[in-house]
Amino acid sequence: MDKEHRYMSHLRWTGNKGAGTADYRAYDRDHVLSAPGKPEIPGSSDPTFRGNPQRYNPEELLVSSLSSCHMLWYLHLAAINGVVVTAYEDNAEGTMVEAPDGGGHFRLVVLHPIVTVIDPSMAEKAMALHHDAHKLCFIASSMNFPVEHQPQIRTSAE
Repeated sequence: MDKEHRYMSHLRWTGNKGAGTADYRAYDRDHVLSAPGKPEIPGSSDPTFRGNPQRYNPEELLVSSLSSCHMLWYLHLAAINGVVVTAYEDNAEGTMVEAPDGGGHFRLVVLHPIVTVIDPSMAEKAMALHHDAHKLCFIASSMNFPVEHQPQIRTSAE
């Protein structure tokens, strides 16, 4: 039997400027995301959709979730496979297509992890582990669009 995990979050809209949603321009898209015992995340919509550019939008959070999930699986796999990672960063990017009716969908997310390993002899295995991390990532396997990765491997000596 599969194990089931549940996740809870709380969202509170903070964008009522006094008139609520009386008009499309009468309210801000600002909101706060939270979960018990964790810091709040300031959210809004993409600035293209009248959002606050100083806050995270759902699209950025989706791309960030994919990047984070891949990294966490990758680090786990590196540790159990004897690949010593000393640094990891990713410049992930997503492409969303807006439909004529105002809706839309993600077409693609590409992760660009830059992984530093301690020894050049680990580079080949380090590269291969990205495939396994992608397969195991809960978030990536839940998407209905491609999630690709274009990793770079460096060594601490570089």
